[in-house]
Amino acid sequence: MAQASQPEEFAPWEDPSAKPLISFKNVTKRFGEFTAIDDLNIDIFEKEFFALLGPSGCGKTTLMRMLAGFESPTEGTILLDGQNIAPIPPNKRAVNMMFQSYALFPHLTVAENIAFGLKRSPMPKDEVADRVNEMLRLTRLEKFGKRKPHQISGGQRQRVALARSLAKAPKLLLLDEPLGALDKKLRQDTQFELMDIQEKTGTTFVIVTHDQEEAMTVASRVAVMDHGKLIQVATPDRIYETPNSVYVADFIGDVNIIEGNAKPHSDGKHEVHWAEGEPPLVGPSNDKITDGMRVSFAIRPEKVSISAERPAADANVISGTVLDIAYLGNLSTYHVQLASGHVIKAQTANNRRIARRSFTWDDTVWLSFTDTAGIILTE
Repeated sequence: MAQASQPEEFAPWEDPSAKPLISFKNVTKRFGEFTAIDDLNIDIFEKEFFALLGPSGCGKTTLMRMLAGFESPTEGTILLDGQNIAPIPPNKRAVNMMFQSYALFPHLTVAENIAFGLKRSPMPKDEVADRVNEMLRLTRLEKFGKRKPHQISGGQRQRVALARSLAKAPKLLLLDEPLGALDKKLRQDTQFELMDIQEKTGTTFVIVTHDQEEAMTVASRVAVMDHGKLIQVATPDRIYETPNSVYVADFIGDVNIIEGNAKPHSDGKHEVHWAEGEPPLVGPSNDKITDGMRVSFAIRPEKVSISAERPAADANVISGTVLDIAYLGNLSTYHVQLASGHVIKAQTANNRRIARRSFTWDDTVWLSFTDTAGIILTE
């Protein structure tokens, strides 16, 4: 029986010969005394779904506004397809921007909203209707072309704004918190629609969001920002599994962070001595670590096993008392207080419909994890 071929991995950032669509070269942006973007360098490739992620005020929207042409760099160069875009006005760039508010015209129908930009472009008039119908099909809005924006749902309005943004076939589409106005369930559904549309059109998408889950779901790569600097740029799995700093580990998902002093261990790993009377924690690191160095041990709660009996197998085993339990439907999070006063979170999947909890408040439990489950960080 013939095997289905695997989809080719998309990773142009790992190909030295790949030419980026967008290049930021030593870009700084100041507003008076305030530095919003600080000497930033980054390449974004064609067909990427690239996410800029960070807290409010980290510089991600400024970065996007410079791409769109609403702001100019104070220093440095931004290249689009090898061309310096600084002298090119926003309306002449092969870039479109979709705002959180959608900015639809209430007096125009869905089809007229999509056609608005096309009618002001050099596109021949007889081709506009065909392009509008193509966009309606792409965003699954064929039945709603004659309705006004107030006659459709929030998710459908979001798709109208997306169709209008893609109608002129830009090389680059910028999305500023595009799903912010939607409720959680609709947001999740729409994330997959966005990915599907991006894949079908082959347009490069750059999305600005402070929602980690959204960035991790849609993006081929995520750039985590703080105070105008890029802290880490990597694929979602690498950002989650091998963060390069405590800031990234703490910003993405849930994590336990334990500070201590490093000592060499076997197999290239290190021990973290963190509390009197507690066994050292063993784990790997991607950083250069010296003996006695102050470090942080980061481990995700789902990688920590919880049991009533002391496990024999795992390299890291510690004991504590159940302080709190959070039931989240699909999983439960146990907050376990150790003799040192540290609180460690452990998660278990609730894979049976009705199950009596194995542990409850004030129970003594054992926490364990392998010597590769966590990561030792120096920053």
